[in-house]
Amino acid sequence: MPQVTFAQAPEKGGVLTIALNSDIRSLDASRRDANTDAILHHIYEQVVGYRDDLSVGPALADSWDISPDGMTYTFHLRPDATYHNGDPVRAADVKWLFERRMATAKSDNPWFCVPNFDGTQGFKVTAVEATDEKTLVFKLDQPNGMFLIHLANVACNVWAASPKNVGADGKWIANSAIGSGPFKLGEWKKEQQIVLTRFDGYKPSKAPGSGYSGDRSVYIDSARYVVIPDKSSAEAALFAGQVDIMQTVPAARMDDFKAKGARIIYAPGLSFTAILVQTKDPLLSDVRIRKAIVQAIDMKQIAEVKTAGLTGYNPSAVAQSSVYFDNAFLDWPTYDPEAAKALLKQAGYKGQPIKLQTNSRYPGMYDNAVLIQASLSAIGMNVQLETLDWAAQLDNFLAGKFQLQSFGYSPLSDPSLRYVGLIGDKATDPSSQWESKEAEALNVAAMRETDIGKRRAIFKQIHALMVKDLPIFGLYYTPIIDAVGPKVHDYKVWPLDRVRAWHVWKSK
Repeated sequence: MPQVTFAQAPEKGGVLTIALNSDIRSLDASRRDANTDAILHHIYEQVVGYRDDLSVGPALADSWDISPDGMTYTFHLRPDATYHNGDPVRAADVKWLFERRMATAKSDNPWFCVPNFDGTQGFKVTAVEATDEKTLVFKLDQPNGMFLIHLANVACNVWAASPKNVGADGKWIANSAIGSGPFKLGEWKKEQQIVLTRFDGYKPSKAPGSGYSGDRSVYIDSARYVVIPDKSSAEAALFAGQVDIMQTVPAARMDDFKAKGARIIYAPGLSFTAILVQTKDPLLSDVRIRKAIVQAIDMKQIAEVKTAGLTGYNPSAVAQSSVYFDNAFLDWPTYDPEAAKALLKQAGYKGQPIKLQTNSRYPGMYDNAVLIQASLSAIGMNVQLETLDWAAQLDNFLAGKFQLQSFGYSPLSDPSLRYVGLIGDKATDPSSQWESKEAEALNVAAMRETDIGKRRAIFKQIHALMVKDLPIFGLYYTPIIDAVGPKVHDYKVWPLDRVRAWHVWKSK
């Protein structure tokens, strides 16, 4: 008779300790970074949030309606949402905070996301209205599918906060963090630790928990973030049981962590690893040379080696973790060294040197450059590594001063945002990798569209053009890998790589 196993019921209580590589920067997101965002999202709730698959789902808003012309969004906030001080959450509070942030546009410290909503990037929020206590209305100057995506942006922090966080002088009160999230601020000892305690007055969303959307039920008594800048010290604390969660484990170290008693939790990521190509270069402007380079690279093997088999190759701007992904985005010229040699001969390549820039600060970029050099040397190409310091390589990227570069792009939540960074006029933005008016027009259409299926179809058209032009050689998306102690249960990682302390519990 087969053995039947049952999921263990969560135990309530305990302290979850998380290693943090640097302190947070503020309690109101006026100064932010990834660590600040991750912790503040426990204290505050966004209007809407990304799900695990990066689609947009309910958070503080249970639901929303879009007007037939696509220019008015009406959000219905959870009726039982309350702040940590017991006050009810009002739609007017979201309006107040959004307008307060937009007003920083011309200050010394403007809100990071002002360009997303002021018309700079294709649409403008013309008005925000609170039509009653729980109804919030945003009006746009034109229909645009990116509005919800920007509203859910983890770095934008469009959430509800109590106006009581601000004093009579209009300034945010020191150490004040009155939100409506599942945790409230317990303590912040700068450069030492941040302690969040469970908010027992929290009434979770009825939507399934996923990413930053839906149910955020909490089982632990508190989440304690300990600032440990040195990675080896964080590892030692994890193995000693002083820390329960450590982020960003190198793929090559997974077996070592497991041997010392840790469990490895991983998910597909959004950091795009690629080889950049200067298509303005006299030699590399020939698409036959570019295709020869592509066909000389065994992308599947590189992805297997560099991610320890956790994720496959992906040449496209649509990550495996995206709701828009399907196997059509893996279409690419096949690995075929003999065909590559024939293309080089056809193009008249006679051993001209090609420099491949890399750096030693990021081992992944350097290792990829070494593998690519070996692959291209095997088909008779004269590829020379040029190892720079990271700052110099980045300057060259921004100025377009390279032939080939081993590079890595930061995570982005939506394919349109990735394409915006790739497509453009090199004369005005030398960091653009792909000059294609057709691809640019398609991406503008994708940004206006709200239907997931229709957006996916547009992205497939863009990728088909990329296969034809070969303006950049994508390799893989770096997986998210965290390590947890043996007493930690139901901890999950997700593409946006932020620790979530809700749903997690610890055994005694």
